[in-house]
Amino acid sequence: MAALRDPFLPQGLPDPISSNSARFDAIGHGSSLIQGFDSLNGKKRGQASRSWIRIDDNGNSMILELDKATLMRHCSLPARDLRLLDPMFIYPSTILGRERAIVVSLEQVRCIITADEVILMNSLDGSVMQYESELCKRLQSNKHQNDDLPFEFRALELALELTCMSLDAQVKEQELEIYPVLDELASSISTSNLELVRRFKGHLLALTRRVQKVRNEIEHLMEDDGDMAEMYLTEKKETMEPYSSTDQYFQSIASGSGVMSKSAPVSPVDSFTGANKLARNFSNLMMSSRHGSSTLSSVRGYNIEKLEMLLEAYFVSIDNTLSKILSLKECIDDTEDFINIKLANVQNRLIQFELLLAAATFGATMFAVVTGVFGMNLAPGNFGNSSSFNWALIITGVACVATYLLLLLYFKIKRILPV
Repeated sequence: MAALRDPFLPQGLPDPISSNSARFDAIGHGSSLIQGFDSLNGKKRGQASRSWIRIDDNGNSMILELDKATLMRHCSLPARDLRLLDPMFIYPSTILGRERAIVVSLEQVRCIITADEVILMNSLDGSVMQYESELCKRLQSNKHQNDDLPFEFRALELALELTCMSLDAQVKEQELEIYPVLDELASSISTSNLELVRRFKGHLLALTRRVQKVRNEIEHLMEDDGDMAEMYLTEKKETMEPYSSTDQYFQSIASGSGVMSKSAPVSPVDSFTGANKLARNFSNLMMSSRHGSSTLSSVRGYNIEKLEMLLEAYFVSIDNTLSKILSLKECIDDTEDFINIKLANVQNRLIQFELLLAAATFGATMFAVVTGVFGMNLAPGNFGNSSSFNWALIITGVACVATYLLLLLYFKIKRILPV
């Protein structure tokens, strides 16, 4: 190669590699500057490594330090999917089926499931530790047993199981706390009991949204055959392995076609034609590979009974949990209606008492008018006969009582007061 290149190059030019090395030797500490620049760029891009837990299909777990870019390339995931796994962000429950992985974000269980491994963020949270220990235990116990479910469905099943169990336990805890307070509130209305019911109602509303989101996500997957077909990662991996091996073989041939033997003369036209044929055959093979994978995906849509039965079982479980929450909310609403009825009844009694008091006040006011008339500065001759004054008092009292009784009779006729 050097003999072929010398006639086309001017003499006396330094070798590029030697010039670069000489330049860095002259500057000194060149490698340290490059490393510092790369670390600065890494900080700017936010590619800090995080601790992840990797669980393989044999139940062995190990802790890895991976950055986001490495994980994205390894699982073929976009950056928006990895944000679902970040505990710093609060996202609703989501299950996404991708080409090579399943992204699961269910409450505290957030992980990436592939055909032969599970990757979840290393955390001291109880849900993460429980998921890791339970998955390792199940995989190791079923290692020598034939399981109908592939690896990705077993990992997904555990995530759904832990999520449903956690939500159901929270609902049962709310039931144990709310029902005694509601019974006490129905018997005696107090400010403390009302404040407790208000607080429990807020917690129950937030829990209802979480359960409803998990239920809707499972229902959405059950209704979409395409999304369920995307989750058959093991079948896709086994199907694409022959195509990938064939692609690597043709790529090796294509890369080796440019290296010809020096001893055998080769015509430029023949080599160019052979390269075109090889490229065309390789393109046809890639098209057939894509067509085969798309056809497989379309056919797999009719063979999703395993995943559908798995999702249906946990859909029934989460729907039962939602029914408990709705019955608890109905009990709270019934208690509120009962309290409103009791308060309305007390308010009606107060209004009746106020009406009776107003009628009695009206009769007493008539007597007070007569008293005021006789209390005026009249001529002394009017009070000479004491019997006339007594008769005036008696007649006035009888008139006041009669007026009060007539008012009560009128109220009862008009059904203002109970009979």
